[in-house]
Amino acid sequence: MCKEKIKGICKDHYTKKCEVSIIQLVNHVGEKFKVTKRVPELNTAETKIFRSKKEAIGQFEEWLE
Repeated sequence: MCKEKIKGICKDHYTKKCEVSIIQLVNHVGEKFKVTKRVPELNTAETKIFRSKKEAIGQFEEWLE
């Protein structure tokens, strides 16, 4: 059975109406980082998964610009 430890951060963009979140997923294989940009008004979301924390934070910051 796979157990996952999840940590997350969610921020709203100050001008655009979207939410950007980063979540750390940890299991017996290792850790992954899931970055999601959600636009509630359009009911759409874009998700990218990274093995590198540095790349995930870079994508998180890019989507907040």
